Amino acid sequence: MSGGIDSSVSALLLRRAGHRVTGVFMRHGARSDGAARRGKAGCCSLDDAYDARRVADLLGIPFYALDFEAEFGRIVDYFVSEYDRGATPNPCIVCNRDLKFGKLFGFADAVGAEAVATGHYARVERRGGRTALLRGRDPRKDQSYVLFPLRQAELARVMFPVGDYEKTALREIAREAGLGIADKPESMEICFVPDDDHRRLLRERLRERVRPGDFVTPDGRVIGTHEGHQLYTVGQRKGLGRSFGRPMYVAAIRAAENRVVLSEEDGRGGELAVREVNWVSVEARRCRASVKIRSTHPGAEARVEPLEGGRARVVFDEPQRAVTPGQAAVLYDGDLVLGGGWIE
Repeated sequence: MSGGIDSSVSALLLRRAGHRVTGVFMRHGARSDGAARRGKAGCCSLDDAYDARRVADLLGIPFYALDFEAEFGRIVDYFVSEYDRGATPNPCIVCNRDLKFGKLFGFADAVGAEAVATGHYARVERRGGRTALLRGRDPRKDQSYVLFPLRQAELARVMFPVGDYEKTALREIAREAGLGIADKPESMEICFVPDDDHRRLLRERLRERVRPGDFVTPDGRVIGTHEGHQLYTVGQRKGLGRSFGRPMYVAAIRAAENRVVLSEEDGRGGELAVREVNWVSVEARRCRASVKIRSTHPGAEARVEPLEGGRARVVFDEPQRAVTPGQAAVLYDGDLVLGGGWIE
């Protein structure tokens, strides 16, 4: 229970269905100095903990706040190191894998809980002897993309109570139940960057490693100076820090040289390699799939070929813009999540 509407209504729906529910709040302890000065916070703040506990009291369920500060520190380390190596991280996926569906299962076992439920907009169902992961019913809120690392043993014990609902319906349910969070705004920032300034965090953590370097063309010609390769991402057009008189895109990041490659082309790629592929709902296989290469990507038709070492090759029917190392490539067959992995 994060204190938001989705997990709060999830607890309510489970309670109404007759389940014995225990509320759990993940305390990560991450709060930026800049955010503290401005009185801002992302999700999992002290205010959120209060909201979650208040909902648990209204529902008459036990409530625990678990200290995951040390574990969450490793997610922040991952976030920083990915930018340092020239990739673009997705900390929400890593948090789901390691904490929400990692550490929480250990706590569930400790209290004798049969399942772990969250407020994610996704669905699970049994199909052909396996547990399948599916998109949430509301396409505007679907969160199946960030759940691709879930394994069969975890999926068999997961519940997504709001996966069949639209957000407007959840607000109405919360309002009618008097939960007090019906009109609470959604948290849009990365939870450990509540001021939405990840560049400040990178400068604080990496210090002298963030230093000026060269903007170069694909053939190596120097065309300007940047503030540090860690502050840019493949596919970026705005926020380059200077004008070139024409639109320029980040085509590649050469971390070892502290160089950022710019191009007038928008960096479309026809294929990509994926590592650490988890075949979620099906066995590994050659297939056609709609492949999402970031959370806001609509998906593009492609041919997928499994490779040795938990890797796969994805060949798009039409080249896609901003194929970004470090992001996830998630494979779909309609609503069914076939699998996913990390773009390299």
